[in-house]
Amino acid sequence: MAIDYDKLLALKIADVEHTYTDKDTMLYALGVGLGHDPLDLKQLDFVYEKNLKPLPSFCCVLGYPGFWVRELDTGIDWVKIVNGEQGFTLHAPLKPNGTVIGKTRIVEVIDKGAGKGALVYTERKVTDKASGTLIATVTQTTFCRADGGFGGPPRESLPVHKIPERAPDLTCDLGTRPEQAMIYRLSADRNPLHIDPEVAKAAGYPKPILHGLGTFGVVGHALLRSVCDYDPARVVSFAGRFSSPVFPGETIRTEMWRDGHVVSFRASVPDRNVVVMNNGRVEVRP
Repeated sequence: MAIDYDKLLALKIADVEHTYTDKDTMLYALGVGLGHDPLDLKQLDFVYEKNLKPLPSFCCVLGYPGFWVRELDTGIDWVKIVNGEQGFTLHAPLKPNGTVIGKTRIVEVIDKGAGKGALVYTERKVTDKASGTLIATVTQTTFCRADGGFGGPPRESLPVHKIPERAPDLTCDLGTRPEQAMIYRLSADRNPLHIDPEVAKAAGYPKPILHGLGTFGVVGHALLRSVCDYDPARVVSFAGRFSSPVFPGETIRTEMWRDGHVVSFRASVPDRNVVVMNNGRVEVRP
């Protein structure tokens, strides 16, 4: 079975009504590494109900449509997919609990050619159920490694943010835990690639990898810590491109470049000398 361009672009992904509690907000924060230092009072605000604040990247798991690539008739080889790019824009403050509606649609499908894979661009609008207020727009590019050459119309990939050529202004190293993917998957993505060694081997990895959104959350933590002094209200938007997987237990180094209200970033795993996120862009409030 192969991708059918018109059929995939017209695919209906069911809307999701999602009620979450403070427990979900804290579990997500733990899943992306908050609380590694239990005496850090600024981190405590994201994992303790006393003064609970949602992480900005928490919006990425709200109204999550599930593993629709596998569950629906997509023609995609789901074992070989990875998260290629991720982003969000916050339109209203996140609450530590509530009920939201997630509306996901496929925006575009790009055929990179036989042996080169395909790109599926999606967008999710997250709104508050009670008021109808738009809370966040979440964007994602899924890289379908085994699905190129299906004959889709020629399309150019979307442009990426360029990293400054000067030395970074800030650097932040954050460790991940060996069981971090096991914790993160309880917030949304239960793709067995991140927990089942046999599925990971079938996908070409020596062991389960950390979710792309798990890496995204760790890097988001680095930005929140280094640029925003742990004030989530300062984050307007956040986006980046995944370039290599992280294995749970590795340390992620985030390099940052400040240019007014825009912060560019790149993340790597120093022990393997590999870049894991690139072309990152964050917009912050003063």
